Amino acid sequence: MLRALLVLAFWGVAAVPVGLIGITWTFLSGKVDLLYRMGVGVGLMGVRLVGIKVEVVGADKLDWRRTYIFMCNHVSNLDPPIVIPVMPRRTSVLVKKELFRVPLLGWAMRLASLVPVDRRNREAAIASLHFAADVLRSGVNMTIWPEGTRSPDGRLLPFKRGPFHLAMETGVPVVPVTLVGTHEIWPKGEFAIHRGKATVIFQAPIDPAAFPSPEELMVAVRERIRSGLPEKYQ
Repeated sequence: MLRALLVLAFWGVAAVPVGLIGITWTFLSGKVDLLYRMGVGVGLMGVRLVGIKVEVVGADKLDWRRTYIFMCNHVSNLDPPIVIPVMPRRTSVLVKKELFRVPLLGWAMRLASLVPVDRRNREAAIASLHFAADVLRSGVNMTIWPEGTRSPDGRLLPFKRGPFHLAMETGVPVVPVTLVGTHEIWPKGEFAIHRGKATVIFQAPIDPAAFPSPEELMVAVRERIRSGLPEKYQ
């Protein structure tokens, strides 16, 4: 429990200078890159502060000049602050629409091309996918957790179909990403964070054009993510 309190306190305190410096610079320059790098850097620093080592595997399989849709398994609240900072290029993510109402924060997230999402409203969810398609066409990556929520036992949950329609519509390659170790470090339903190693495995990109339907693409991506999990979670 102490580690959880420590990392949350660190992120809370660090958010002040990140906000003051990053948002001020973004407001003056109209560029979000400094704010983004500061934000993801603080996220990863908090993870390492509580004794978590991060290993990256397979990054050499990717051409980081290209635009990708990264699809990751989701087992822990630590997944985003671990996987996003190890990507050398900026990525967008889906964010609850309520956060866009927060003054300054909402403005900064819009400038960073983050995508508001409301899963309770089908029409709003479809609009979010169209917005995400525009983000990808602008050259910004997308990182998506296709399960839509954290797995309670480390095994893959059913995937939502929306992200695969997005990939088929845009033709942007999908990079399956397998996260290993975060379930043991901070599992869903627990407040205590444990020491350990988190491994981010970038699988080879998958071309959506090679599949006749979003459903078949979904099966291929799911299998690729599953293949990187320890046997007990397969």
